[in-house]
Amino acid sequence: MNRAELFRAFEATWPAARCERIGPFTYREGAGGGSRVSAATLEGALFDAALDNIEARFAQDARPALFQIRSGEDAFDAILEQRGYRMFDPVACLTAPVERFAAPKPEDGYVGWPPTAIQCEIWAEGGITAARVDVMRRAPEPKCSLLGRLGDMPAGTAFVGLHGEIAVLHALEIARPARRQGLARAMMGLAADWARRNGATQLALQVTRDNTAALALYSSLGMEEAGHYHYRTNS
Repeated sequence: MNRAELFRAFEATWPAARCERIGPFTYREGAGGGSRVSAATLEGALFDAALDNIEARFAQDARPALFQIRSGEDAFDAILEQRGYRMFDPVACLTAPVERFAAPKPEDGYVGWPPTAIQCEIWAEGGITAARVDVMRRAPEPKCSLLGRLGDMPAGTAFVGLHGEIAVLHALEIARPARRQGLARAMMGLAADWARRNGATQLALQVTRDNTAALALYSSLGMEEAGHYHYRTNS
């Protein structure tokens, strides 16, 4: 898979509230939606004053500088490290063809938009705030939310957006009493089925490397690493 297109899909399906080009950087305002929609990224050749200028833009908004460093940006990463920036949240970007996932069963759940109140409650219990649900609302169509069921009970939720032939799964959350009972695996099938029916050939997602349980699940489903990133901040 083309790595640049993969990162474009991540951004298109989980958009910032506002973006601004400052030299070779894209500056983002996330409106409380988390690091992904609040971090600046390097989009072109880095020149002498560029980093000073983007740091000044963060300072203008009374924010600590925050950068997402993607696959292949080792030189930029080294510059930030030399300036004393702290690294956090290394993330793996995983993909698989949609046909690799098992077809969902009717009892696994359903897809729809907008998300229901119970879905928002499940997200909130897992730390996915209303500001992050607002990110989903900003995302362009086609998109959907997934409601996973365990027996007769709603027990999981997720968001899927589409960019070209890449569907991206975000914010998969399983209610605590329903964990380790196969629901996350079933919901991946729901996501892949929706993606296929809407013209996608690949299903992608992002997962922090310290989430070993999720990494094991995605590996067992045949997902493979296609890129990576981490953050650095001067806070």
